[in-house]
Amino acid sequence: MRITTKTRSMSALLVALGLGVTACGGGSSDSAESSAPSTAAPASTTSDVPTTAAEATTTTIPAPVMPLTGLPVVDEAASIRPAIAAKIDNHPGARPQSGLNSADIVYEENVEKWTRFAVVFHSTGSDPVGPLRSGRTQDIDLLTSLNKPLLLWSGGNATVSNAIKQSTLVNMSASAASNGGGFFRSADKKAPHNLFSKTTNIWALDGGRGGTPPPQFTYRDASSDIAGTEVAGLKLTMDGSMRAAWQWNADTGKFLRFHDSKSHTDAEGNQVAFDNVVVIQCEYKTSAADPRSPEAQTVGTGPVWVYSAGRMIEGTWNRPDNTSPWNLQDSQGNPIGLTPGRTWVELIRAGQAVTAPAGSDFDAVAWP
Repeated sequence: MRITTKTRSMSALLVALGLGVTACGGGSSDSAESSAPSTAAPASTTSDVPTTAAEATTTTIPAPVMPLTGLPVVDEAASIRPAIAAKIDNHPGARPQSGLNSADIVYEENVEKWTRFAVVFHSTGSDPVGPLRSGRTQDIDLLTSLNKPLLLWSGGNATVSNAIKQSTLVNMSASAASNGGGFFRSADKKAPHNLFSKTTNIWALDGGRGGTPPPQFTYRDASSDIAGTEVAGLKLTMDGSMRAAWQWNADTGKFLRFHDSKSHTDAEGNQVAFDNVVVIQCEYKTSAADPRSPEAQTVGTGPVWVYSAGRMIEGTWNRPDNTSPWNLQDSQGNPIGLTPGRTWVELIRAGQAVTAPAGSDFDAVAWP
């Protein structure tokens, strides 16, 4: 069925990570055009079991988790550093890319042709990372909720550059970061698809300008069942005839990415694989920076399809402003909890994705 329209103290972190995601917002003109795909209590942290009247109630404090994955903190320093948002090219000449399988969150957005990725690193980094390309005005609303993320990009035209300068995103372009950013041109790709950097260098240049990111999604307890309809995966046809697919792999417990029918592998030869794929249907308007450039409207509300643990849940996304995280709710108004781990977000127009039902011949499912 078709889918249509940061003080950086540990205490502050624990408070931030204990917060749930709530939001409400305005409308998106594509919302009314959506149609459903093939189909669509937090665990207690307190134990009150006194054995005598004098015995005090015991409270179990949840273990801290990384804000952008919901996984346990294993490196305290990493947990409070800022996020890096790298703009990575998805032109055929840019593949294979470096860093996709190390990101906490990846956003795929329509641009003038093909698509481009906003790749968010926090739990881990990538040395190298790229190929890096220019930013877009749509990146400001999309990334502001990460709390002063370090924007790693090749730069942009004057309008985009001025907009980034006036935003809370920390400019880490090749010219702004200069030699300290670890930028280099690779010999195995042709310009402009050969600019790389290193996240280690970018974090070293932070100087306290960035902030610890708050959670962007709600995560379910890893041991709890997930609702939804079983699926084989999904297919997308985005701008510029860019066709990509995600196929559920029960053996790995992840969704595997393909370009057309060919595996999408990274520079190390590993297929791109994520725990969650979130399909956000939003309106695209024309960017003020370039009449050829589409601008995803990621403040407001619209349809969402969440693919997790081999299932799909249909619902609604909501962001009242660009400082708010994603509020995802099912058709009954309940929060949709993602599987703890890494999340890929597809920012589609109406009609750009279709679900492959469980048990179907995945290759035979028509592209949208």
